Amino acid sequence: MGYGVLHIKNNELYVETLGVLKLDRYKDQADRLKKIFDRTTEIICQYHPDEMAIEAPFFGKNVQSMLKLGRAQGVCIAAALALNIPICEYAPRKIKQSVTGNGAASKEQVAAMLQSILKTSMADFPMDATDALAAAVCHHFNNSGKGVTSGGSKVSGWEAFIKQNPDRKV
Repeated sequence: MGYGVLHIKNNELYVETLGVLKLDRYKDQADRLKKIFDRTTEIICQYHPDEMAIEAPFFGKNVQSMLKLGRAQGVCIAAALALNIPICEYAPRKIKQSVTGNGAASKEQVAAMLQSILKTSMADFPMDATDALAAAVCHHFNNSGKGVTSGGSKVSGWEAFIKQNPDRKV
């Protein structure tokens, strides 16, 4: 599982951290999910992100693989929500489109474009890590200047929805 954290200052993007969580040594699915939850929580507590962008589940031919991926994504989302971090999901094609201009771009093309955008070499990082960073870049590109502001800080998720729709009952 890849992860990446961006720091954005004056609309400039900087890589805070980037990496991959190795889960091969954990044979039990429950142990893998716990490790994902724990590491996601650690990253959030260490870097204090304002938001989390995650790749939305996609449809594949292998149902077991899709189920495992969905569980892993759900655990990441639960870790963020437990720490009050708003979540945004993006389809894989949307991420590729936002980063490269081509929704059918290869992983290598995404990594090359990230290298150009972030002015940081991506050569030493696994594709899972660059995929995670691409979700963060996509989120930034799709949300720059958007959202509700409250005391100078960006408000998103349910809090923004409620502020934008004060008379709506749900």
